Amino acid sequence: MRHAGILGIGSYVGEQVVTNADFEQKLDTSDEWIRTRTGIEERRFAPDHIETSDMAYLAAKDALEQAEIAAEDIDLILVATVTPDMPFPTVSTLIQERLGAKKAAAMDISAACAGFIYGLATGQQFIQTGAYRHILVVGVEKLSKITDFSDRNTAVLFGDGAGAAVLGPVSEGKGILAFELGADGAGAMHINQRDKYLEMNGREVFKFAVRQMGESSLRVLEKAGLTKEDCDFLVPHQANIRIMEAARERLELPQEKMAKTVHKYGNTSSASIPMTLVDELKNGKIKDGDIVVLVGFGAGLVWGSVALRWGK
Repeated sequence: MRHAGILGIGSYVGEQVVTNADFEQKLDTSDEWIRTRTGIEERRFAPDHIETSDMAYLAAKDALEQAEIAAEDIDLILVATVTPDMPFPTVSTLIQERLGAKKAAAMDISAACAGFIYGLATGQQFIQTGAYRHILVVGVEKLSKITDFSDRNTAVLFGDGAGAAVLGPVSEGKGILAFELGADGAGAMHINQRDKYLEMNGREVFKFAVRQMGESSLRVLEKAGLTKEDCDFLVPHQANIRIMEAARERLELPQEKMAKTVHKYGNTSSASIPMTLVDELKNGKIKDGDIVVLVGFGAGLVWGSVALRWGK
């Protein structure tokens, strides 16, 4: 079977910077309260005229350029999002047309903050079996349009953005080594959107995430035939610094081996992991041959992790 890996990756970051001080003027909160409990200092919002599909398109275009793959060579587009432009048509079909990926099939994935991981795991199957050669996986959210900015507990957490990766065949020993996906529907209503805005039981989600992020990271390494000592770098979903630190401690990694962008982007749901990958690659934190663990959790409740050896 073919080995599937990431050939190129790109991102879009919202233009509007919103700081904790901005929220201090509107809500009963403070910069210190937000930073100590979440690690967030600022987040980015997309302008009103920029929709989810616009962000997805820009990140995807960047990823295709990085991979040096033409849009016409993409066989499948997978877009992970819970904030599509509209219930249907899907974001994936909207960007298929804009990119000019005429032969690509397209579908959206709804797995919230674990959506990009679900997308990678799904794309890997098509490439390994030989059904498709090149797959575009996008994680994108415009959470600002479903956030209640009068709710001090959730308003400060979320941001907008997009990240995209081109998957394709890589050499033996490189690329995705293993994945682990899971769900616990008993906690479904702990994060939900029943009306206009999202709602969250922060205490229950925190407990779930602290447990699952660390456990899933260890399990995916075991499935890959590796141990925590083999992990070179951890890219956790950027939701809360305390949850991220709990996962890092389970792997017994030093702080410099864990990706951190939550302080400047906040929680961007399915866009979080690919956006962070882009930043850490630019910073030189991830090198060819490194064993990297990606892990996320989200509404559902769902979780997922991927172990990969970086490179082509």
